[in-house]
Amino acid sequence: MIVLVAVTAALYAAVLIPFKGFSIVPGFTEVRPANVIPVVCSLLFGPAAAWGSAIGNLIGDLVGSTFGPGSLFGFVGNFFFGMIPYVLWGRLGALSANEEPNMRSGKNIVEFEIVALVASVACGLIIAWGLEALKTLPFAVLGSIIPLNNFIMAAITGPILMALLYDRVKRWGLVWTDIMRPEDIASGSGALGSWLLVIGSVGGLIVCLGLSLGLGTPLAAAGFALAKNPKYVGSGGVVIGGGIFVLLLILSLFTARPNTAVGRRRARA
Repeated sequence: MIVLVAVTAALYAAVLIPFKGFSIVPGFTEVRPANVIPVVCSLLFGPAAAWGSAIGNLIGDLVGSTFGPGSLFGFVGNFFFGMIPYVLWGRLGALSANEEPNMRSGKNIVEFEIVALVASVACGLIIAWGLEALKTLPFAVLGSIIPLNNFIMAAITGPILMALLYDRVKRWGLVWTDIMRPEDIASGSGALGSWLLVIGSVGGLIVCLGLSLGLGTPLAAAGFALAKNPKYVGSGGVVIGGGIFVLLLILSLFTARPNTAVGRRRARA
């Protein structure tokens, strides 16, 4: 698993760095084809991908000259980006395919898109909230760009990569459910943690965007137009409201339980 942390971090950083010059918000985010890597590696390598994504993004900031106070929130946001897919897989009730993520069915692909969306939103929420709290950028700037940027890259290329890689990685014995022992994974239904992840991510983004764009500021005027106006940065409503949802995400770390039965189904068969 330690080796897979390094593999994920190296892959993520290697694809991030060449695109640092294609800025969307200079100094903060850019075009990122690498955003597919945390989601794919999460479903393949489990918790190793969470740490690898966080470390890889930090390396990208250091080498790509975007390192700063916001990199702390980038580290945490990308940790959740790499954690949520494997934790949510098989936990979506009727929406779950209850299959390994090999992309062999339409329902499998739909589940991939959902977990990628939740992970993308969580990453954007944490980073945008952190920069709002630091009074660097209004939440509406990165809170709208990062989730969309993350999801588009993952949604388009992710299912293709999973279809190409999953069975091969499974044969090599490198899927996380084949590496980790059952006793090393916390037991429990995981229902509470799954709900906290979804509510914390999606609910937090909706509330914070609403506060940033409409409440206490001219309607839809915050964000890009007022990015340099300190009057609209560090809004108490956004910082407090977003903080509640970020806290829910942190609490999910103690209650979320991955569905290991899905990953081990083939081994039992």
